[in-house]
Parts: sequence; C-alpha cells; structure tokens
Amino acid sequence: MSDSVVIIPTYNEIENIEKMVRKVFSLEKEFHLLIIDDNSPDGTAKRVKELQKEFPTQLHLEQREGKLGLGTAYIHGFKWSLQRNYDYIFEMDCDFSHNPDDLIRLYTACKEKNAGLAIGSRYCKGGKVSNWPWDRVLMSYFASIYVRMILWIGIKDTTAGFKCYAKEALQAVNFDAITFRGYAFQICMKYAVKRHKFKIVEVPITFVDRLYGESKMSSGIFKEALFGVWKMRGLKL
Repeated sequence: MSDSVVIIPTYNEIENIEKMVRKVFSLEKEFHLLIIDDNSPDGTAKRVKELQKEFPTQLHLEQREGKLGLGTAYIHGFKWSLQRNYDYIFEMDCDFSHNPDDLIRLYTACKEKNAGLAIGSRYCKGGKVSNWPWDRVLMSYFASIYVRMILWIGIKDTTAGFKCYAKEALQAVNFDAITFRGYAFQICMKYAVKRHKFKIVEVPITFVDRLYGESKMSSGIFKEALFGVWKMRGLKL
C-alpha cells in the first residue's frame, strides 16, 4: 500500500493517458493513481479500464456523468483519498505540462519539511515556463501578483495546479464552501490551507505547454478567478 495518491482529472485525454499512467508507475517511489473522468467521448475512461487489468491495485477510476469542472473533480478525489487514508494527496494534469518526475520532489518537500502543502511553482526562484505563448505567461504571472495583493497569501505561483497536500491539511478544509471550478479553485485551496496555518513550500518546476490534446482554458475560467478572489476573503474555509 502506497502512502501517496495522485489525482488526475481527465476529459478527452486519450492521447496522453496511457503514457502518463506508465510514466507514474515507472517512478522509483510507488504512487497510486486516481483518474477522475468526466465522461470523455474519446474513450479515455475505456483505456483506463483496460490498464487497470495490468495495474489492479495501483490504478483507480472514478467516472462522472458529464463535464462538471476541475474543482468538483478534485474535491471528489480529495474525499475519495481521505476515506482511504492516504497520507499525501497530489494534484496533477494529464497533459505532461507537469513533469511526473517532480512528484518525488513534491513528496520530499512535504514530508521532510513538515508542510501541509508543497506547490510545483513556475514563479519561485528556479521555476520556469517553457513553450507557452507570451500572452499566457504574462497573464498567469500578473494574475499571481493580483491574487497576492488581494489575499496577502505570500505565494509566488497562486494559480499552480501541481501540488502535494498532507492529509491533515485537506482534513481541515471545508470543501462545502468551495464552489469554484477553474483557476479560482486552485487559488482558494491554497488560501484555505494558509488560513488553517499549515506550512506551505514552493518547489521550482519547469512547466511545459501540452503537446497533445486541447487546453481547457476559457474566458469564463479567467473571469471566475478575477472576481472570485474577492469572495474568498469572506468564505468559511
């Protein structure tokens, strides 16, 4: 039994899913995987089921009826993971923008530094962004500055989606208060962990734009984050 589970939400990731599963299971530390698929029409969940025959104890699948949003997928995954008593619970994208090799670095940062949250950070010292359009880089960078000004959160990469939580940090968070779906969800989770006074560390990573499949970014996700940060200050997280 591994002490760590990596949650990966999927929607139309057939080009990436098998490569990601095999890469994570090739790492020197044992991780379990929880794939949360939002009824992908491209057969992503079907491929995961086929892979479960090869990895029956490590690979898990939760299927949902439709495209319900990133935030609800992760909260579903958090509750699933806490019920099974994993000590370290990770968030990661399926498109290889997050390097699976960095899972071990995030795990080590959380465990050895006694942190409630370790963030794979693009904007702390040593962090980088590769192969991303400059407009996306600037939008993301200044969005983090905007969030820090409003929430006084003290985190360089406030919208990062590559993270490791200690079990105790997630147990403290009131998931019912978090209704955000996109980047705002990522911000709110960091803010919640901070409000509960858990230690947060940033681990420099190189973020690489996806090679296969389509980005899920939209103007609605951006607007949710823009206005959502003001709502977060009044939430009982």
